[in-house]
Amino acid sequence: MLRSLLPLCVSFVCCGAIAAPPAPQAAPPTREHFAPPGWEGSYHDLHYSPVVRIGDRVIVSGIPTPDEGDDEAKARALFVALRAHLRSAGADLDDVIELQSFHVARDQAEFRQRIEPVLKVHREFFKDHYPAWTAVAVSGLYSKSATFELRAEAVIGSGKAPRAQIDKRP
Repeated sequence: MLRSLLPLCVSFVCCGAIAAPPAPQAAPPTREHFAPPGWEGSYHDLHYSPVVRIGDRVIVSGIPTPDEGDDEAKARALFVALRAHLRSAGADLDDVIELQSFHVARDQAEFRQRIEPVLKVHREFFKDHYPAWTAVAVSGLYSKSATFELRAEAVIGSGKAPRAQIDKRP
């Protein structure tokens, strides 16, 4: 009797496999390149994208400080430029999840001095729900006159309902 059921079982398994609809394929994420007005040369001449968007993720390449102004004014101009870079790809400062800053400094004391105005300005642009941030001292940057450079990553829409699982200060 077992022998007589075997062809039926094999037939049933094969038919079941044929009848199953294929699983839907998720579309691969798109990759889009952006350059805010005035930054097109970075893409065409230096061969890097000032801003890349992959799905809802936005990556902003390092933005150097402008030449004019004191360190606080340079930092403020840099955060304004960061906002423009983010907006070119549909994100905003509230969507920033990570910052990396690179500060030209000879030693720890100079690094601390250089980062102080950046911390002050950072508080103006990120009033709450702060992004992760790594600050690094370096001996030089590509832009010779830049005192520091800022890089960021954002996730579009992530700033709409942020939460902090961090206790309030006593």
